[in-house]
Amino acid sequence: MTDRERLLSIMGFKAVDKIPNYELGVWGQTIERWYKEGLPEDVCYWNWFEEEPYFHIDKRAFAPINVGMIPSFDEEIIEETDRYIICRHSNGIITKALKEGTVRGTRPSMDQYLDFPIKNRADFEKIKKRYDSNSPIRYSLWWDEMVKIWEKRDYPLCLFTNGAIGLYSQLRSWVGTENISYLFYDDPLLVEEMVEFIADFIIEVSNKALKDIQFDYFNFFEDFAGKGGPLISPQLFKKFLLPRYRRIIDYFRKFGIRYFWLDSDGDTRALIPLMIEAGINCHWPLEQASGMDPIELRREYGRDLVLCGGIDKRALTKDKKTIEEELYTKIPPLLENGGYIPHLDHTFPPDISYENFLYYMELKMKLIGAL
Repeated sequence: MTDRERLLSIMGFKAVDKIPNYELGVWGQTIERWYKEGLPEDVCYWNWFEEEPYFHIDKRAFAPINVGMIPSFDEEIIEETDRYIICRHSNGIITKALKEGTVRGTRPSMDQYLDFPIKNRADFEKIKKRYDSNSPIRYSLWWDEMVKIWEKRDYPLCLFTNGAIGLYSQLRSWVGTENISYLFYDDPLLVEEMVEFIADFIIEVSNKALKDIQFDYFNFFEDFAGKGGPLISPQLFKKFLLPRYRRIIDYFRKFGIRYFWLDSDGDTRALIPLMIEAGINCHWPLEQASGMDPIELRREYGRDLVLCGGIDKRALTKDKKTIEEELYTKIPPLLENGGYIPHLDHTFPPDISYENFLYYMELKMKLIGAL
């Protein structure tokens, strides 16, 4: 079977000769540690989503359509000290970030978010002008050449790059987590207009791509939950998000896309029935610190939901026996029922040794039939 045939078969709960070997990547601090512990320094580490031959990570492709602001905001350093930097980013968000411990662009802690580009309706009207779906530079000058390559592909192709856009995540990026939480109640009509605009934009900016090439799946990047549960209630999800998910999914299905993934860390369990109702049929990466047990999710949702991830990164910081228990407890029973791709529940943090990483990868590859 080809890489493409394998993924499509797994999405349909069909038998495969082996399971795809996917992982999400590593922190900058982690790669520095691994170099010191034996990793060759010419190994690619920055885009494991697409392929990494050294570790036998399988190939996928993502259509690089620019769904950001055009023009973007001018990046600006507002204040900088020896300890931190405050800056405005290209998306209009202002953050305060610790400089200490930053390695290869990875910070050891979350930035503090200070300001966002939308505070009221007038701001939204200004932002809308930066989202012209017909802007010619949303598609690469090499787009036609990429299409010719993709037409002959034997690997899966996703519409948009990983982490490109979602409904809640775009609202959060424009308004901020706390502010959008208030806005759902203070000005629901404005939220309706914003999320409707996002759905329109996703559909309209995709039209050329959908006509040019057949895609295998689409991913909604959301990250709308924490360890304590979702950042949006089921009631708000049903009112504001579900109709727009359905509209996007129904439209993409007309062009042959059958599989719709949703990426969110945290405990999303209260929202999963509504995700399925909306047409989402794959959820990842199933953060274990938040209780997203893939065994329990399979028991509850059966073949309504393909699962990806769910391997506890904390287990890899311990001994080999703990790693074995984590993998043997989850991977064989989930593979028996189909519709599962095992990988870490996020990127590899720096408290995982290179030795433990290699042991994990070798054992996982044996269990998925890749060795």
